Amino acid sequence: MIRTLFRSLEAVHGMIYFAPEADSRYASAGLDRPGGYFASRAAAMGAVGAEVVIATFYNFNPEIVRARIPQAWEKVTPQRMLELRWEAADEALRKVLPDDLKEITELAKRAAERSKDMPQGRTLFAAHASLPWPDDTLLQLFHAQTLLREFRGDGHLAALLRHNISGIEALVLHVATGDYPADALRKTRAWSREQWDATVEDLQHRGLVGEDQLLTDKGRELRNGIEDDTDRMAAPAYDVLSDQEKQRFVELAAPLSKAVVEGGLLPGRR
Repeated sequence: MIRTLFRSLEAVHGMIYFAPEADSRYASAGLDRPGGYFASRAAAMGAVGAEVVIATFYNFNPEIVRARIPQAWEKVTPQRMLELRWEAADEALRKVLPDDLKEITELAKRAAERSKDMPQGRTLFAAHASLPWPDDTLLQLFHAQTLLREFRGDGHLAALLRHNISGIEALVLHVATGDYPADALRKTRAWSREQWDATVEDLQHRGLVGEDQLLTDKGRELRNGIEDDTDRMAAPAYDVLSDQEKQRFVELAAPLSKAVVEGGLLPGRR
């Protein structure tokens, strides 16, 4: 149920990494697409250096981060990046979401507020949790899901570390489920073909990935364990909601994510 709760609303946040409204604003600040992504998501932490972004974002090639951070802060302040991201979210979501968002926003905000009671060990989440709530209902919904995403995401990193899985290994294992194309993840995270192939070979030697580059039984058990750990660590954020409210959350949220996808804000998800 916890994974369903998260996924039901995830597109309302996830679209910010693909929306042209965001890319155009970051470009106006002199940042290319990767630079805009790193700076906009890291901005809540302040003008941090590359190593902090590498640590908190986890699965990107460190070299692509170092090529853009901290140089991005010479072009735009973290506060301005936050403003640009809010503006982009507002413009993009307002095109596809209905006006009546009060009920789902109240539920999501309650869960997000609950998560703010538990920042320990969740660096990127804690930075976003320190931001003030916007006044507008639509942006409150976006911010609530942002908090829930980063809360879950930081827990996921803890689960990966517990199982001694590196960033690129996590990507290869994700691809090995057969649900996502390798080239898309490899290129967006800036890993070379040689680095990717070497990781695949290593995971094969460890018995986690087969010759067909899909998960073995051992690999599937490992990945399921990581996802289950992630769910357990995300669950406390939603414990403020009753079972009935959780069901209502999904009922209200799923059509919103569908609208985001159908509106073209998440490429390849139609």
